[in-house]
Amino acid sequence: MTRKLLRNKVVLVTTSIILITILIGAFAHQIAPNDPNEASIINKYSRSSDEFPLGTDHLGRCILSRLIYGIRPTVFLSLFTMLCTIALGTLIGVISGYSIGIVDEVIMRICDIMLSFPSQVMILAVVGMLGVGINNVIFASIMIKWAWYARMIRSMVIKYNNKNYILYSKTIGTSRSFIITRHMIPNIISEVIVLATLDMGWVIISISTLSFLGLGVQAPTAEWGAMLSEAKNVLSTNPSQMLAPGLAILIIVSAFNLLGDGLRDVLDPREV
Repeated sequence: MTRKLLRNKVVLVTTSIILITILIGAFAHQIAPNDPNEASIINKYSRSSDEFPLGTDHLGRCILSRLIYGIRPTVFLSLFTMLCTIALGTLIGVISGYSIGIVDEVIMRICDIMLSFPSQVMILAVVGMLGVGINNVIFASIMIKWAWYARMIRSMVIKYNNKNYILYSKTIGTSRSFIITRHMIPNIISEVIVLATLDMGWVIISISTLSFLGLGVQAPTAEWGAMLSEAKNVLSTNPSQMLAPGLAILIIVSAFNLLGDGLRDVLDPREV
């Protein structure tokens, strides 16, 4: 498995991009050249220079510094949202797939109801009821998206339900918790990782979109979607303002999507 990972250049390159991005965000205080929220009307729309490598925005704030600090709400909160969603979806999906009965029926009907509405519309509705703010965006994303993962993971669990070692464990009276933690989850974990990686791009775009609309991260906090929202007001006069946050979102979303494709190839048991 390790050799296959090391031979896959797509996985190596995309993993490197993601890890470097995370490290830059983690050490933003040391890396950013300026305070991301320090305004200076005198430096409004300054061109690239030693002091401001990517220039400044409409308030004279350093674009590079805001881009670096924007990693935290854009990428870190997306990772947190995905981890919570996967944990909840895996728990419910495993319980549903292993139970096969009234519990499974009830859970699946709830999932059907949740999945009958477009996820983005439901998130907007929940945020509209709870109020604007990144905390409500994260809560809404988790509550809306878990149903999709629960259904997918349920199908994975059902696939292993009739395996000989599972049937043997049930026959000798092995506890349900032992079977789930020692047999089920280790078997499906690789598929869950691929699902989560492929869907990380959607989470990043979702959080950025809601921040772009003014429903997520609030000013003056630096966030890539919010930076795009500020830049759209000067699109005709200073279109370059949209390049940095737009390219940042494009690169990180593409990296997660390509990483998911690469992991799917590497972890596929049918691949030699």
